Amino acid sequence: MTGVVDAGVEVVVALDSELGEGPVWDARNDRIAWVDILGRFVHVTDPATGQTASIRTPSLVGAVVPRASGGYVAAVEDGFWAWDDGAWQRLAAVEDDRPDLRFNDGKCDAAGRFWAGSMAWPYENNAWAGSLYRLDPDHTVTRMLDGVWISNGLAWSADNETMFYIDTKRQQVEAFRFDLEAGTIADRRTLVETPRDGGWPDGMAIDVEGGLWVAMWGGWSIHRYVDGRLDRIVRLPVAQPSSCAFGGPDLDVLYITTAKDELGEADRREQPLAGALFRFEPGIAGLPVGDYRG
Repeated sequence: MTGVVDAGVEVVVALDSELGEGPVWDARNDRIAWVDILGRFVHVTDPATGQTASIRTPSLVGAVVPRASGGYVAAVEDGFWAWDDGAWQRLAAVEDDRPDLRFNDGKCDAAGRFWAGSMAWPYENNAWAGSLYRLDPDHTVTRMLDGVWISNGLAWSADNETMFYIDTKRQQVEAFRFDLEAGTIADRRTLVETPRDGGWPDGMAIDVEGGLWVAMWGGWSIHRYVDGRLDRIVRLPVAQPSSCAFGGPDLDVLYITTAKDELGEADRREQPLAGALFRFEPGIAGLPVGDYRG
């Protein structure tokens, strides 16, 4: 039977973020890094105090990851950029002649490659125009999927033989056979059909048992799926959770980004915490996520 959890969700920091997204644990300094896509910020938050350093990005930012050599790498509107020593430098251009597209969610695999996907912007225009890309450590960019509407959650199994992926408008979590050494995907299949009355599947994290934690945009909740079946629901005080990531020294805290984008004035008044960063202790640890090794 599906368990529903309503207690224990806490605010880490209530920034005025319009579209919080892409949390990732930075084990180098015990911080949670995340982005405000529309605000054009990378935020780096100390969860113990809520103190946050905010880094302005060159353009709309979809995702950020720690860089093994120092600083961060972000997927922004026109490609992949690195930030270190207080400055941004572009590593690779990606469809910089397409102002109708922008990057969205992204994550690194265990080999240190940065996977990030694009979407039409505004998303109602030019449906299925997005793609999923792979940035290798040598800064080579490879298009891995096309025909994507809103590229979102990514996760890999503990044995690195399966990659999980969400294109939000498909209302699914999909699975691919994954080759870690080659960085390739194959044998696409549907693992989960998310309930249409529960919101839209957005960002995603994976725990040590293989459970997939999916942020349900418009659904006021995070869903956990085990072997393709809904196992648990964590209720939130805001309608639009966008993504989640395991963090903390033991990776046993689930950090959740949220948004106030697309909320009308009345909804914003009723959801004063929309856009905040939340945390929840689910009683299980997550799998570590790789840093970018370029």
